[in-house]
Amino acid sequence: MSWQAWYTLAITLLTLGCLVKDVLAPSYVIVAAAIALLLGGVLTPAETFAGFGNPAPITVAALYVLARAAEKTGLLQPVLERLLGRGGGGRLAMARLFVPSAAASAFLNNTPIVAMLIPQVTRWCERTRESAARYLMPLSFAVVLGGVITTIGTSTNLVVSGLLEQSGQEPLGLFEITPIGLPVAIVGLATLILTVPWLQPKRATPGADLEHNPLEFSVSMKIVVGGPLDGKTVEAAGLRNLQGVFLAGIDRNGELNAPVAPEWRLLGGDRLTFVGRADMVVDLQLRRGLESAEAPHMSQLQTARHRFYQAVVGAASSLVGKTLKELDFRARYQAAVIAIHRSGHPINAKLGQVRLKLGDTLILLADPDFRQRWRDRGDFLMVAEMGGTPPALTKKAWIVGLVGLGIVGFAGSGMLPILQAALVGAILLVVCGVLTPAEARESIDMDTILVIAASFALGTAVEKTGLAASLAELALGGPGGGSLLGAVTGLVLVTVLLTEFITNNAAAALMFPISVASATQLGVDPRPFAIAVALSASNSFLTPIGYQTNTMVYGPGGYRFTDYFRVGFPLTIVTVTTVIWLTVQSSTA
Repeated sequence: MSWQAWYTLAITLLTLGCLVKDVLAPSYVIVAAAIALLLGGVLTPAETFAGFGNPAPITVAALYVLARAAEKTGLLQPVLERLLGRGGGGRLAMARLFVPSAAASAFLNNTPIVAMLIPQVTRWCERTRESAARYLMPLSFAVVLGGVITTIGTSTNLVVSGLLEQSGQEPLGLFEITPIGLPVAIVGLATLILTVPWLQPKRATPGADLEHNPLEFSVSMKIVVGGPLDGKTVEAAGLRNLQGVFLAGIDRNGELNAPVAPEWRLLGGDRLTFVGRADMVVDLQLRRGLESAEAPHMSQLQTARHRFYQAVVGAASSLVGKTLKELDFRARYQAAVIAIHRSGHPINAKLGQVRLKLGDTLILLADPDFRQRWRDRGDFLMVAEMGGTPPALTKKAWIVGLVGLGIVGFAGSGMLPILQAALVGAILLVVCGVLTPAEARESIDMDTILVIAASFALGTAVEKTGLAASLAELALGGPGGGSLLGAVTGLVLVTVLLTEFITNNAAAALMFPISVASATQLGVDPRPFAIAVALSASNSFLTPIGYQTNTMVYGPGGYRFTDYFRVGFPLTIVTVTTVIWLTVQSSTA
């Protein structure tokens, strides 16, 4: 290989390492890699920034606007309420929930679909005495499966379509991936419905009965000096047998006492740590003689207008690795954190000293506009009001539905390319007043757009330097590699592995040139290989960090990291096998 190929390989491996370790937000890492390739002389300026002029990121941005309009108007609300309003659970309830969610995900961004469903599914499970953990993670998997049915179902499909166009081929048609994607979605959904009741443990979610898992949300309260609890024992103060919440420890002058004996005498200023259900944690704020340890931060927020929210910390969030104190959370977000939930781990430290992690769920006190301000930003994957008022159905929901059908109709029939159809749809939503220009702008996840645009530079470098051809030769020279089946199997497995640890768009961009080189060396059409990469990069089921919706349900579902592998492994085997078999059949047809 040339020195340019070795340099590209080194940059690629360094990029993978940074993405796996979450050193920086994915957009920073990918853009830095593109600039490194430019400075190293591997790419020209035009090649480095070609992705920013590619249709893929612009199309994704337009579809974000459509998804936001659907969420704002509650377009899917009547359907969701009808599906979840019935009693009973089990496989029939899973089918009623997963199949329509996957169908919607074929045409809408899956993130708002999951965000809309999490609070509704949780409330439905509480009402029917079901475990929300049985539904939330599989729901994420279902919408991921739905995304592979059409080209606009997920941004990864559009990335591969853009890469095909950049390489001089025709972009993917709206339903070109459907002959492979639809069977993958069907067998995947069937596998979910069949195996989840066996494989998913009954986890206690934030808000579930405390008996199943006593370590739910953690909240710090203080004994009011001179108040009705000052000087009383724990038992006399009525803090020993609280419903849905229990006293885990008492901090007095920096010395922690845990477990707490019923005869322990409380003193004004004692800091008490409670753990329990989300609604019970909120109710503690109203108990006489107790005040939140965050009271100084809440003093300006305790008005009739303010309300409680749950917010999930995302991977690209600036909160990760920092404490509330370091962030000056109150000033930055105009909100006060009163409790933190971290799956499987108790939080006994002062909330202001807790270093936040990916998937942490926060209970916040904030004004009614908090969700509107932060729902489309990268800091929180999901923001839901406590007690969860679902989005109200507006009179303009029909406009969103009509625009969505128009995009699908015009793009599917070939009357307009996907890019033009999506742009016209986004503009119509603003012109018709469904979204304001500010709402449309804020609905676009710029981190994802930057990742998509900058990823093209990596793919170009891997192909231009001959690294793709060398890696393809290496793969084809391995056991079974000289055969079509061996090449497709290796390509799919490596893509699936990559997408569990780095962004799916980056995985697709890196594997695309290798797929084309492999197909060329085998003398077959590269398009089925490219589609196999798109589908494999989208189907992330093994970890909570492989796909954004997986992370969104991590905290609300009360999951452990290993739960994803337990449920996702058979699903991965089934979908990978289906992709491989259909790709081989398509390549030999």
